[in-house]
Amino acid sequence: MKINCLRIYTENIEEQLKFYTNVLRLPVSKKTKNSFQLQIGYSILEFQRGQNLNPYHIAFHIAAEQEEEALKWLMKRVEILEDQGKPIVDFPAWNAKSIYFYDRDRNIIEFISRKHLHPKTESFSENNLIGIAEIGLATKDVAENYRFLNQYFKLGIYFGTPEIFCAIGDENGLLIVVDEKRKTWFPTNDKALPTDFDLKFEHLGILREVNYTNGKLDIL
Repeated sequence: MKINCLRIYTENIEEQLKFYTNVLRLPVSKKTKNSFQLQIGYSILEFQRGQNLNPYHIAFHIAAEQEEEALKWLMKRVEILEDQGKPIVDFPAWNAKSIYFYDRDRNIIEFISRKHLHPKTESFSENNLIGIAEIGLATKDVAENYRFLNQYFKLGIYFGTPEIFCAIGDENGLLIVVDEKRKTWFPTNDKALPTDFDLKFEHLGILREVNYTNGKLDIL
């Protein structure tokens, strides 16, 4: 599953634009009064003005074994969200290591390096973000969302079970589906609450589009 475009919503579009362009130095590919798009490797992350929103969890791919260089780069720009005092979190079952921080909406942003996925480069900068790796989906019914994604798109479970938490998709792209009543966002333990997004992705050679609105997935 390759994530081509993710549209999310913000009440603070000007502050978010400043953060992503001035702090993370990401290039803007399109901008209007009520929206802007960032080019993140092969993916587009779009922010659109909205109201009454909950924070998101979003992950970006970085190259394999480049988490130390990415950490040094990030520490000059943001406060790192640690797990038990560790700024880099090791996920052996995922062949991955991750670094977390907040953006201006307290969205939990993650840089994830997967050991066997993207070759290491010599240095790290904003130009080394490879694409969008994950989007969190908080729900009242994890199993129902898994059935929907499996039935219509043949997406399987990468990790977890369809009760409280499961990652749906594959190493290239995942929906992190969590029970809003029984699971919080890692590593901060912030409440996982439903929030709207639109997603374009490729799977099995087909371009797909889904919408998550008012706690319900639908096909676009």
